[in-house]
Amino acid sequence: MIRITSRNVLYFTEQEEEFAALLHRFGIGKNISKVLVYLANTRETTSRDIERGTDLRQPEVSMAMTAMIELKWIESREERHQKEGRPVKIYKLALPISEIVDELERGKTAEADKQLEMIKQLREFIAEQ
Repeated sequence: MIRITSRNVLYFTEQEEEFAALLHRFGIGKNISKVLVYLANTRETTSRDIERGTDLRQPEVSMAMTAMIELKWIESREERHQKEGRPVKIYKLALPISEIVDELERGKTAEADKQLEMIKQLREFIAEQ
């Protein structure tokens, strides 16, 4: 499990690093993989905590969040801690990580089916000659 420091910021263990690396090898962007694993191991968090916990820079986290919002994998809300200043965005997974993996599996299966269909068509062309 992700290690929690005294400041309640989560940091990756070796197992989470491996999980993120596997997602990356599967075809998910490296930064998205890290943020996804981070969010899978916390109920909700801020982008600043994600930056610290994943060792990513603010623009990298921001781009990953934008991509995951478009995929409808995460949701956000704003929270004010003080009467002044900007509200803080709080992020959490919109789907359980298992459902996200199911979605990834369906996409890869459809992709493989299309490739197999193209191979079948290639073989038909070869047989006609």
